[in-house]
Amino acid sequence: MSFAAYVAGLMPTLMFIGGLSDRIGRRPPVIIALILGGLGTLALVVAPGWVSLVLARCCLGIGTGLATTAGTAYMTEIMEEHQVKRAALIITSSTTLGFGGGALATGISLSLQGQTFFPFSFALLFVAVPLLAILATKLPRCDDPKEVSLLRLPVFPSSTWPYGAAMGVAWSATGMTIAVVPLELQLHGLGNWTGLVIFLAIFVGFLCQPLARRLSNPTALGLGFFLVPTGYAALLAGSWSHSILLVLVGAAVTSAASYGFSYLAALSEFSIRAPENRARASAGLFVYAYVGFSIPVIASGILADRYGVLQAMIIFGSALLLTTFIVVWAWQRTPTNSDRLTASADTP
Repeated sequence: MSFAAYVAGLMPTLMFIGGLSDRIGRRPPVIIALILGGLGTLALVVAPGWVSLVLARCCLGIGTGLATTAGTAYMTEIMEEHQVKRAALIITSSTTLGFGGGALATGISLSLQGQTFFPFSFALLFVAVPLLAILATKLPRCDDPKEVSLLRLPVFPSSTWPYGAAMGVAWSATGMTIAVVPLELQLHGLGNWTGLVIFLAIFVGFLCQPLARRLSNPTALGLGFFLVPTGYAALLAGSWSHSILLVLVGAAVTSAASYGFSYLAALSEFSIRAPENRARASAGLFVYAYVGFSIPVIASGILADRYGVLQAMIIFGSALLLTTFIVVWAWQRTPTNSDRLTASADTP
């Protein structure tokens, strides 16, 4: 229910107003995203329950859609055209740390406070949101809002489908990782370590991003394609054998692909190939990513209820391997000038 509410807020935002910042400027969507995140979290504190949880997750979904699309275009405009890949690195690094940092902060707070609806991490968020919103108004205005429709559909630049598919495949594995790791930790009596473990797994992806930047986008993409099924195989083996070490190794390797090599290669490639529509191209990329993140995980949840968690993981792993093989095979048969474009877009 919680994840469905997040997707219900995110996907319409990406699909219909992902290019909103082209019309109203880059800063307002970022500020709106901050406010939505704060209001959603406040609802959980004031009136904890299913209704407030759904509302909070929906607000976070909308905010994520607004911030990622506007932020990607804005960072490139601040850093100028010849630093597209460096701008993408900053976006992937900050979002990756954000994905894991929230889990870490709340996990630490709950371990210190016990069960509560108002962990210390929420208090820090309530202080940070207004400060960051005010600071956002002081950011340089280097964009040029256009007289375009408020309804801005995603853009899927030519020859970027392998990168979008890679994001979908990688984030589907990440979704399963986030679902499986807490179960395994609970099984070993380590439930209180969930936030820290998820953060560390995602942090591995963050650490891989500087290396991914040094590689060409096709090379980073190919490495991501290799690491996704490899990491998931370790995760599956760990779950089958109840080896927490293998589970953690699998989570780390999958994260290296999802948040490291595939993420940076895909975001920079979409940005390079759509210089006039970067916000909408970012929306297109995240449509791929969150379709991959949501549909397989939801389907695996249904299978788990019917056949069991391990059986669902085996079915998912088979589908993941087959999908990866098909995408790589089709990608290798598709002519591309990605190397030339990437080299020209990130000259020092």
